[in-house]
Amino acid sequence: MKNRCKLAVLVLVAGLSLPATAQLQNTGILNEPPDISKDFENYKNTFYVAEELASFDPKTATGTVKYNRYNFATRQAFNNMLSRLEKARANEFPTTEYAVSPELPFRIQFVTDRTIRLRMSSGPDFRKEEESLMLVNGTAPSDMKSWKYSRIDGGHKYTGEHGSVEILENPWHVKIYDADGRLLTGTLHPEDVKNTYTPVTPFSFIRRAEDYSRSMAAVFSMSPEEKIFGCGESFTRFDKRGQKVILWTDDANGVQNETMYKPVPFYMSSRGYGVFMHHSTPITVDFGKYFNAANSMMIGDDEADIFLFIGEPKDILNEYTSLTGKAEMPPLWSFGFWMSRITYFSEKEGREVADNLRKHKIPSDVIHFDTGWFDVDWRNNYEFARDRFENAEKMIADMKKDGFNVCLWQLPYFTPKNTLFSEIVEQGLAVKDRKGNIQYEDAVLDFSNPETVRWYQDKIAGLLRQGVGVIKVDFGEAAPASGLYHSGRTGFYEHNLYPLRYNKAVAEVTKREKGYTLIWARSTWAGSQRYPLHWGGDAATTNTAMAATLRGGLSLGLSGFTFWSHDIGGFVTKSPENLYRRWTPFGMLTSHVRSHGEPPTEPWEYGKDFLNDFRKADNMRYRLMPYIYAQAKHSSERGLPMLRAMFVEYPDDPGSWLVDDQYLFGSSVLVAPLFEDVTERNIYLPPGKWIDYQTRKVYEGGWHRVKAGNIPVVILIRDGTVLPHIALAQSTKDMDWSRLDLQVYSTTGSAEGKVYLPEETDIKTVKVVKRGNGYVLENDPYGGKVKWNITEP
Repeated sequence: MKNRCKLAVLVLVAGLSLPATAQLQNTGILNEPPDISKDFENYKNTFYVAEELASFDPKTATGTVKYNRYNFATRQAFNNMLSRLEKARANEFPTTEYAVSPELPFRIQFVTDRTIRLRMSSGPDFRKEEESLMLVNGTAPSDMKSWKYSRIDGGHKYTGEHGSVEILENPWHVKIYDADGRLLTGTLHPEDVKNTYTPVTPFSFIRRAEDYSRSMAAVFSMSPEEKIFGCGESFTRFDKRGQKVILWTDDANGVQNETMYKPVPFYMSSRGYGVFMHHSTPITVDFGKYFNAANSMMIGDDEADIFLFIGEPKDILNEYTSLTGKAEMPPLWSFGFWMSRITYFSEKEGREVADNLRKHKIPSDVIHFDTGWFDVDWRNNYEFARDRFENAEKMIADMKKDGFNVCLWQLPYFTPKNTLFSEIVEQGLAVKDRKGNIQYEDAVLDFSNPETVRWYQDKIAGLLRQGVGVIKVDFGEAAPASGLYHSGRTGFYEHNLYPLRYNKAVAEVTKREKGYTLIWARSTWAGSQRYPLHWGGDAATTNTAMAATLRGGLSLGLSGFTFWSHDIGGFVTKSPENLYRRWTPFGMLTSHVRSHGEPPTEPWEYGKDFLNDFRKADNMRYRLMPYIYAQAKHSSERGLPMLRAMFVEYPDDPGSWLVDDQYLFGSSVLVAPLFEDVTERNIYLPPGKWIDYQTRKVYEGGWHRVKAGNIPVVILIRDGTVLPHIALAQSTKDMDWSRLDLQVYSTTGSAEGKVYLPEETDIKTVKVVKRGNGYVLENDPYGGKVKWNITEP
């Protein structure tokens, strides 16, 4: 664990792409997340505050903004020292050559009828604009026709179906309203904070004294009751209001601290808007932590490129994922149980695990070989150890016949003793330092280099052609921050993009070789959701780690990720039996499920009662596969998370915005894990009736103390739901989709649910109504192709 308490002096160079000077220096610990906000507290730097609209063309929504210079100055009063921005003179010579108050480019782009793009620059930009790896097809569309322009007193206004945008001239503001005319948020100007003694930095940029590099601070207003969610797989408090979040990919070494394997520069507000910061530099966002009315997005980049989305959570997620990509639908078998530990060292061990899964009737679809399938543990060279894997290809084929796909671990760092090390260095496939050497002792693959991607994908393709079903895309958080990349940029710009490039490389070769998109990855950035799926990192084997894992999963789901998993029972040490028992149904009721960590993880290695309990939870998942599969398809098409915060489905219910220890699994199943050694817990239910999946007891909306059932978890079904089930099978390949059970959970005499068959292209809706003592099918969407058995549990 890195020492997060040590105050590091961070010298950050931003806005440069020249190899000789563009670097990120960190006098703290290697890869310690850089806090850009420190540069906005530095007395040496010059501040440029966005003051007024200097020019504007309504037809193109482009113009310039005038910036005035400020510096920090101190003032002492009654033994208290205060610092605030005060206007400053120019400090360049000759004075005739440089603008005292520069007028710099400003643009509003209307992307869709719900999405607005704000672009600001802190200086001249002579680069040719490149396609963005974060955006679908590399660019954002334009839809100017959906917005009607009008001149207003003191500025300009664009009105669309779902809201409006005002651009005020002096003082300069951009204000976003909903369709009812309610202000959602707007830029902060010095005039907005003159009625407080607290010195607040408004929308501005800094010019660093040390090198003249620049960074933007996009500062927006916050409302009194506003809540903020997202920013990736964040393990801290669910509502980010009052927090300072640093967006920098990091090996978090657990799930209970503020750093993240999966930061995403996107968040949504309970106010009815979302924000995507279209940048790969480090970003620090102060969500009202310093001043509760200011949302300060301090961006390492020398420009601000901000997308704003108007609507309810589902609208926002759909807009954001339409822009950055929606998750492809993974193959059916990936939704089965993945059996793993760190690590199986041989073909013999792998076959024994497969045999035991079938012997003990633990339904399963994947056997994962972690770090030990090479000659030397952890020394990744893409080759099975020949003395321990006599015939790996036959082993994989035999497992496939028995309903198991094989997953293999690997990572993009190569130690000096690795047999591939010299090849990687000599061919220039690794990230370099400022001298042209490799940055670390390890060779780190440079995925911004097309030759590296080709070399790497060839290695992965060889394994996939042997029959391997999926590759574990581990690590990826430690791309050298001051390294020089083939792209011509430093790690200041490439570090956060590294997981996205890494995910993409494996997903694309898997699609090419296997016909589906599937990875098992730990690190991400914006756009990584296109390449499912990701798991939650190295959780401790504790109750608090289990709770933090859920918060992280919910937060990632609110950042555009449909699919997510985690290590059941935790990773770091042997999981206590009681914890493992309670964690199992939580794992079984997420989009994907894996047992992994320090041995033993196999359920038969624990007591007989535990084995039975594990089997019950696993059986439940396999019987629920029609529900899971249909919800996965529906969610992936709309950018919705399978593990869903309550307010996604109930945005008008204030209580649903307050809960972070329970979730909706898809649209209709509410899950409340047991985070302590108890048999009941408090649960909040949104409006309407809810029916206990295990006891059939009916509850009204509101707070309840609910007992867990035979499986140690509380599961409640939304009233009016048809929950499709399938006959139990030990592998998804043996499931009979021609016969489905429709379990009806209804107090009103009617219900409906979604069904998606593996060989079909569209989701179908089944509806049932009560006739006499039972329910009958109101419609048969498959015209007799499926035999339905309708029951009221």
